[in-house]
Amino acid sequence: MKTAVALSLVLLLFTSCTTSKSEEALYGSTWELEYLSGPRIAFEGLFANKKPQLEFNKEESKAIGNSGCNGYSAQFKVDGNTISFGEPGPSTLMYCGEGETFFRNTIKKVNRFKIDENGKLNLMLDDVPMMRFKKIQ
Repeated sequence: MKTAVALSLVLLLFTSCTTSKSEEALYGSTWELEYLSGPRIAFEGLFANKKPQLEFNKEESKAIGNSGCNGYSAQFKVDGNTISFGEPGPSTLMYCGEGETFFRNTIKKVNRFKIDENGKLNLMLDDVPMMRFKKIQ
C-alpha cells in the first residue's frame, strides 16, 4: 500500500513537471505557422506573402502576432495541456485571401496544445492536430 501511494505521488510530481515545461515552452519565442488542417487550397497558396505568427505573453495572457495578413491579438488560457483563445481584438481589415479566415476560424476551435519531440507547437482539437507552428526566434 505504501509503495502504491509513493508511486502515485512520484507519478503526479512527474506529470506536473512535464506540464509546466510544456507551458513554459510557449513563452519567449515567436511561432510561425507551417501547417493548417482543413483547407483544400495548398498551404503556400493560402499564405503566399506572409505566414501567420504568434507570441504568447504570459503576464497579460495574450497571444499577439498576425493571421497571415492583418494583426492578431487575443486573450488565451492555459491549464495543463489545455488551451483556449478568446475573440480576437480589433485589427485592420485588409483582405489578403482565404488563409486568414481559415487561421482565425481554426484557432477558435483548438482546445489542447503539445510541444512535440521536434520542438514544434501543435494546437489541437482534442487529439487531432489542427495547426503546427515552428519557432523562429
